[in-house]
Amino acid sequence: MVLRHGEPGDASGVSAKAQRGVGVDPSEGHPGGVPYDPTIYLGAAPHYRPGRPPYSPVMEDVLTQELRLDGTARMLDVGCGPGILTVRLAGLFDEVVGLDPDPEMLAEAGRARAERGLGNIRWVQAVAEDLPDASPGPYRLVTFGQAFHWTDEQRVAEVVYDMLEPGGAMALGVHTVGGRPVPTNPGPPPIPHDEIKALVERYLGSTRRAGQGSAPVRTHRFEDVLIRTRFGPPRTVFAPGKPDLIRDSQSVVSGYLSMASSAPHLYGERLEEFTRELNDLLAARSPGGLFWDWPGDTEIVLAERPP
Repeated sequence: MVLRHGEPGDASGVSAKAQRGVGVDPSEGHPGGVPYDPTIYLGAAPHYRPGRPPYSPVMEDVLTQELRLDGTARMLDVGCGPGILTVRLAGLFDEVVGLDPDPEMLAEAGRARAERGLGNIRWVQAVAEDLPDASPGPYRLVTFGQAFHWTDEQRVAEVVYDMLEPGGAMALGVHTVGGRPVPTNPGPPPIPHDEIKALVERYLGSTRRAGQGSAPVRTHRFEDVLIRTRFGPPRTVFAPGKPDLIRDSQSVVSGYLSMASSAPHLYGERLEEFTRELNDLLAARSPGGLFWDWPGDTEIVLAERPP
């Protein structure tokens, strides 16, 4: 199974060790693959692009330097969702493939591709465990933008190893706050994540939801898995995050509605009531409707196949 980019707003209070394993939402992952639940992100697709904080603005430069990219070869983005990372990195390759099991997410990805006028991207509807048949290699780079933790990790890593060209790499990207320097607040109040999470809990309960079930807690790191594969120990690089990211109230609302644990379908007939109460909370905290968001630096765990 594979889902996509991790949940926003859960970085505060998470240990650096946990951050390195799961990005900003340790309860959204699991240690092994489970059957794909198509309702996990039901209704969330339109909220992804407006609601998710961006990766580092220099991520392309960092990957180009670290992996010696030259504008050729192929890339596969697994768990691509609405194509956030796929579109960002498309200019670094001849051909890019975005893979995701959710048709609504892929429809949003298609719109993102059209807006950018990119002709070198194609989309594949499949789960990670369908590889390599779903989209055979070879690839110079295979990315998981905060999605690897939803897969049968060791099995998928071994499959990806065989799909890479010699010297190719798998890159696992997450937002990381733990252990990273916090920039100066540019002015607007920070997003009141603690209050919002309390509001979500009041509507959905204390057990974090995920589709028709709950989200297991992840306790291990990416490195713990990769070191047991043919990749061996990975290396980690950081791309500086955007220190002055300002979001409006609607973006904050979309951020939460893009989460598996707070997807629109979970609220049922109370969705309108929830969004109204959330907007009231945000208006009380920032009458101007603007908030500072610090999702952290972009941590990139690189697992490389020898040349």
